[in-house]
Amino acid sequence: MIEMKKICSRILTVMLAGIVLLAGCQGNPAPSEAAPSSEPAAQQSQEPASEPEASEPAGEEVTILVAAAASLEYSYRDQLIPMFQEKHPNIKVEGTYDSSGKLQTQIEEGLEADVFMSAAMKQMNALKDAGLVDAGTIVELLENRIVLIAPAGSESGVTSFEEIGNAETIALGDPESVPVGQYAQEALTTLGIYDMIQPKVSLGTNVTEVLNWVAEGSADVGIVYATDAATTDRVKVIAEAPEGSLAKKVIYPVGVVTASEKKEAAQLFVDFLATPEALAVFEAYGFTPNV
Repeated sequence: MIEMKKICSRILTVMLAGIVLLAGCQGNPAPSEAAPSSEPAAQQSQEPASEPEASEPAGEEVTILVAAAASLEYSYRDQLIPMFQEKHPNIKVEGTYDSSGKLQTQIEEGLEADVFMSAAMKQMNALKDAGLVDAGTIVELLENRIVLIAPAGSESGVTSFEEIGNAETIALGDPESVPVGQYAQEALTTLGIYDMIQPKVSLGTNVTEVLNWVAEGSADVGIVYATDAATTDRVKVIAEAPEGSLAKKVIYPVGVVTASEKKEAAQLFVDFLATPEALAVFEAYGFTPNV
């Protein structure tokens, strides 16, 4: 009997200990419950949510205007602009082409161009000095050559720059505004024959006009860029300007117009022109990279 009481007492003790232990576990918070913030709820609700910085909408379409020398029209229009737009589909490029001198005047008078590329440093330097082209963006990108041409199939008695006076009619660019005319004047003056040939000279407003006059047979000979002569089989090249007849290389610079409101897109285009793929296109048209 005494032994049975001891057993019952032990069982009762174990049961009471289990009840106490169970009660203690129910009083503790579950480990998965997040602890409440020590910051007052009112203060949390008063803090404004942070907003993202304003930026240009992704993919926004812009149009830039490139004012370029007439001798660049074919390479720009047929290959370079399409190539650039394929890489930057949100940027549309429009081109206006004329003599560098005319384009310079138009920019001075407010033409809303974004990029300027001339056929000589003279026009670019004038705009840079006037603060109309950003000096830090100018790249002396290409080199060209000037050549004496005649209509294809013609039997001209002219075989060199020195013999240009043998022609009956001569087409040159106007040296007042057309770089190729300025280069022709310099070369022929160096050779001592520029003044002598003036009665036979007709002045074109840009290099394309000079090229067309010769191609049509309106002039017996003319002086254009080598790259222009390469665009048609209607003319033939007689000779290149003699070595030493020009004081400097025929350089084509490009830069961003200071007043442009689309400088980022304009700079992308200038940068693109200096890439290997763009320079390869220029080379195919007869230019020599200068970068």
